[in-house]
Amino acid sequence: MPYIALEDHLPGITGLLEYSKGTAQPIRELTQFLLRGPSTLTEAERELIATVVSYGNECTFCTTAHTAAADLLAGDAAISAKVKQDIDTAPVSHKMKALLKIASLTRQSGKSVTADIVQQAKNAGATDVEIHDTVLIAALFCLYNRYVDGLGTALPADPDYYNVLADRLVNHGYTRLPQGYDHLKK
Repeated sequence: MPYIALEDHLPGITGLLEYSKGTAQPIRELTQFLLRGPSTLTEAERELIATVVSYGNECTFCTTAHTAAADLLAGDAAISAKVKQDIDTAPVSHKMKALLKIASLTRQSGKSVTADIVQQAKNAGATDVEIHDTVLIAALFCLYNRYVDGLGTALPADPDYYNVLADRLVNHGYTRLPQGYDHLKK
């Protein structure tokens, strides 16, 4: 049960973003830009960064939501599962493995990211912008994970909620739906 009064039909982050639309707007805009804006990283790769960070932070809602979005974007559920198990053996490029390691280190502490791991990413073909965006996405999802878990948000009653959410994230992005979320009431 959430620690503050949230709408029952909006589990996880959605309830929090609806609760405080003023603080939600800049967070949504940053997330939309980083995960859906122009980038040399695919949307699926950026969702994998969110997945790895959320998984490492043990945030069930965010891990499940971004795993579903990454799976939908990649068209392959095995990739995110393998990335969560072991980045080194996951079926992603060497560049992506290096970036996911940077994301994981950022999750632990910004100071865990070393010049050596950054150089490894550069040697694997990562650009300065990709490294920058990886660290920023990782930091942003640490914020989300702590926001969701720190206020004890509810998990959805129906596990299919995550597939609906993934479809919304893939097809609408991270901006607020123009009509709001009343249509999700049962």
